[in-house]
Amino acid sequence: MVSSHPKYRPDIDGLRAIAVLSVVGFHAFPGLLKGGFIGVDIFFVISGFLISSIIFGSLEQNNFKITDFYSRRIRRIFPSLLLVLLSCFLLGWFALFANEYKQLGKHIFSGASFISNITLWTESGYFDNSAETKPLLHLWSLGIEEQFYIIWPLLLYFAWKRKMNLLSIVIAVCFISFALNIGRVHRDVIGAFYAPQTRFWELLLGSLLAYLTLYPQNYFAFVEKLNLKFKKTTVHSNRPNLFLISPNARSALGGILIILGILFIIKGRAFPGWWALLPCGGAALIISAGPNTWFNRHVLSNKILVWFGLISFPLYLWHWPILSFARIIESQVPSPKTRLFLILLSIVLAWLTFEFIEKPIRRRGQKKIAITLLFFMAMVGCIGLYCYKENGFFAARPFVQYTEKAYSQFVGPLWKYTKNETCLKRFPFAKAKEYSWWFCMLTRDEKPNLILLGDSLANQLYAGLSQNSVFSKYNILSIGTCDPAEVDKTKLTKDYTRSPCSGDRPLHQQQFINQLIENNADSLKYAILSLSGSINDPSYISRLKKRVDFLEKNHIKVIVFLRPLHFDTNIQKCFSRPFSSTPPATCEFSLAQREEIETLFKPIRESFAKSNPDVLFFDQNDLFCKGGKCSMVYNGMPLMRDDVHISEYASIKVSKLFAKWAAKHVPEMVG
Repeated sequence: MVSSHPKYRPDIDGLRAIAVLSVVGFHAFPGLLKGGFIGVDIFFVISGFLISSIIFGSLEQNNFKITDFYSRRIRRIFPSLLLVLLSCFLLGWFALFANEYKQLGKHIFSGASFISNITLWTESGYFDNSAETKPLLHLWSLGIEEQFYIIWPLLLYFAWKRKMNLLSIVIAVCFISFALNIGRVHRDVIGAFYAPQTRFWELLLGSLLAYLTLYPQNYFAFVEKLNLKFKKTTVHSNRPNLFLISPNARSALGGILIILGILFIIKGRAFPGWWALLPCGGAALIISAGPNTWFNRHVLSNKILVWFGLISFPLYLWHWPILSFARIIESQVPSPKTRLFLILLSIVLAWLTFEFIEKPIRRRGQKKIAITLLFFMAMVGCIGLYCYKENGFFAARPFVQYTEKAYSQFVGPLWKYTKNETCLKRFPFAKAKEYSWWFCMLTRDEKPNLILLGDSLANQLYAGLSQNSVFSKYNILSIGTCDPAEVDKTKLTKDYTRSPCSGDRPLHQQQFINQLIENNADSLKYAILSLSGSINDPSYISRLKKRVDFLEKNHIKVIVFLRPLHFDTNIQKCFSRPFSSTPPATCEFSLAQREEIETLFKPIRESFAKSNPDVLFFDQNDLFCKGGKCSMVYNGMPLMRDDVHISEYASIKVSKLFAKWAAKHVPEMVG
């Protein structure tokens, strides 16, 4: 009879060590270990194998209890995770800006709820901030594992009770998940990376291995039935080697596949896809070889690797937040020496966590400690959610209050001026529900008379214009997420990403907005356009003219805002932050970039002077540049809220400059 708890295998802990050290090495020194991230895939196979071995054994002995299974998972995972989540929350209180702390709160909630993969999936795209500035980014893999742990035991238990063929179920579900992965990876690599349905096959490969290891005779019987059904030669049940090649050969081949994966699976590959077969297949071959092969016994069962394997879970949890916080605090990648020190610190914390947190809790009574841990995890999740809802406890944190006005500008790309109910109700756009973001702001529930057209570079103007008393008589509408030029229908596809301007979405938006303009032509007087396309391309200029012609046909005055300056420096580097040894950047630049933008817009201005002479151009970069230099800071306040978009403070300043300009060039607008 199969035991409900498989015999301990030190070689599997050694394989865990290979996995975690690969990931840690990749995160600390990505240039040296470019494919180290595949360690996560090795973890998936190991987890699927061990968990399924326990489930299959318990089912055979008729002593499988869902509550006992989840209780063991809680005691195994929750203690270290709680410690890391709380540590991140406390350090973030002192080290992070409000928008960073707000995001951390969301990620704490997601980590405590085991949905980090879903959260990160929804965040990915144009408006996403760097992965290095997300201390809990690595919890995506834990989310996938826990989602698997929730679904898989229930499915197996249901199938077992109804005397269904478990091998058929494992193979079928594994194949479906792998097929979904292959089908998705080339059209949506981010979705394929984070989605549970495209990742479960890796854990299910471990499950399949567990079943074949425990019940090889069932496999041969299964194959014989298939052969009889399709009238092919049968496979005899006394076949000596299920895996065709010797254990030593399997172990060696598995090691080679993992090495190949680390060497050749680099960022930019369509991963997981077919590439994930290298680490997953390698891990499966090594596990299938058993503990007595030369490689497993002499290399993987080495005391040092086994020790790292035992602390692999807390090491995985600790290493990334430590590296990420160092990156955030210094506003740059720490030096190699610093990163090496941080990895050593992670190892020490992992060992302390294993010895004094994990081991004592595992020895405690099951139900009471599991319920307690579940309660605390729920509380931590609620704290994270509250932090997110309260905008990172902006007003409550002392160092934030010290420079309150400046730090309040760092709200990220999607801000409170993204959309409001007034606009969404008056101008509902059904297809916007499919988009990751949709700009729709309206000052009052009336017909608009000033419209902002373009993407986020147009939307960022709404904050200042709507707060400027000079423009208070206007009902301002900011709507749409794509460039305002006429859509190039020859470039439309059916390939959709998270971008609202992918596929044929720009055409749908244009049709909707044009209809909106025609329906409100009696009230609309002005249109402000902010361009993001290839403005020095003749075809773009031609398409822009078509859109301008449409607006002028509806008796709307068109004003084009020159593109704002784009700085390569992160605006947050311009301000000191706690614990940082890096002095604030000067954040001053020469006039060269402004001159480039003026040169870039020159063909458009000259072309429109001939074809559409009533179109006006406003240069908002007077705000950034004075006295022969340009700056990202004005009177101690940031003019940017992230790497691309101007801050609310800057938007207000731009609106004042625009009001002065309009008084001279369009006096009827401000009269």
